[in-house]
Amino acid sequence: MTQSVQDMATAARHAARRLAVTSTAQRNAALEAMAMALEARQEEILGANTLDVAEAQQAVSQGRMGQPLLKRLSLAGDKCAEMGRMVTSVAAQPDPLNVTQSATELSTALELYRVTVPIGVIGVIFESRPDALVQIAALGLKSGNAVLLKGGREAARTNQVLGQVIVDATTGSDGIPSGWLGLLASREDVGVLLGMDQDVDLIIPRGSNEFVRHILDNTRIPVMGHADGICHVYVDRSAQIGMATHIIVDAKTQYVAVCNAAETLLVHQDVAPALLARVVPELRSRGVVLRGDARARSLAPAAMDAATEADWHTEYLDLILAVKVVDDLDQAINHINEYGSHHTDTIVTEDRQAAEAFLRGVDSASVMHNASTRFADGFRYGLGAEVGISTSRLHSRGPVGLEGLTSYKYVLRGSGQCVGDFEGEQYRPYTHRPLRKTWTA
Repeated sequence: MTQSVQDMATAARHAARRLAVTSTAQRNAALEAMAMALEARQEEILGANTLDVAEAQQAVSQGRMGQPLLKRLSLAGDKCAEMGRMVTSVAAQPDPLNVTQSATELSTALELYRVTVPIGVIGVIFESRPDALVQIAALGLKSGNAVLLKGGREAARTNQVLGQVIVDATTGSDGIPSGWLGLLASREDVGVLLGMDQDVDLIIPRGSNEFVRHILDNTRIPVMGHADGICHVYVDRSAQIGMATHIIVDAKTQYVAVCNAAETLLVHQDVAPALLARVVPELRSRGVVLRGDARARSLAPAAMDAATEADWHTEYLDLILAVKVVDDLDQAINHINEYGSHHTDTIVTEDRQAAEAFLRGVDSASVMHNASTRFADGFRYGLGAEVGISTSRLHSRGPVGLEGLTSYKYVLRGSGQCVGDFEGEQYRPYTHRPLRKTWTA
């Protein structure tokens, strides 16, 4: 019998309370069991994925799906093995729970601690990448959170098998409750989930700007995530042309269908002729379609289509790159802050002062100097994996790993004190002295 969304949420709430008090060893053992199961049942996983990919290929041929989406869907090559390694990497991360963030003596033998705890029940609605399901599940389990997941319908078979593999692997694992992972089946389920503000503590959507806006407009549950990934590479006047070319090509083409791929190239007018003469052939040889403003097109008239205002606002997730020549660093920063999505932006320059101005002035979750935007990733940042990218300014920003899936609570240890002891005629002063101590249960 298919479980209702309400039943899944109720089970997840009970599971979250039990997960919150599990030990590091218990959660790590369950993660290791998950990694081994992913390897042992790889043939089953790939079989389901092959069926999903075949159906998606038909949709691509009929124009109902884009090629980048198809690429994200496939687990061909080493992707399946990578999922197991990712889970093992998450297990190896420090435990994010029960970490003492601060300790303060309020008075003699009255000590206040701020300690990390799980968020609780997290709903994640994500795109076609089935490996995202494994990342989210691993991070949720390690951080003591129950998760309710809804993947794209194009990956339905793969997600169903992956979800079952994970549940089977952790069922019976010491301390790990049943119901900690639930898999939603339909868009209607998502609608029900969004109305469950008494049962779900956080929603993380991964999808288009329109999709994220729909989520925000239709729920009272707190939402964390990002919409578009409109990332920029800015080549400053003092950039090394060879380095800049290498970074641009990687940022655009290393994996085109991801939110940290570059969508716009900004070039300082002083270096534009030399840079475009070098990078345009490199990009075109890799199939990149270029859309430039008037000044960029004047330097490579046969290689660029005309860019429109819409191009500066567009996340292509495809082999398309918008190109603009700017007067100076300030114009580049202003363009990024106006048209970017506050995701990831990089400057290529040998001028340290210009780099510092860029890093301070660009309002994005990740800002970089002389590095590809593709580094904006939870695994590459050393977080083990990521549940998504947050471009908000609250709680967690950038790649959201284990730390981003925790909150905190205050723990006060006393020895019989009452507030009345600190007021009135018998006034006793507070010391509010910082302590170098760690809370232990």
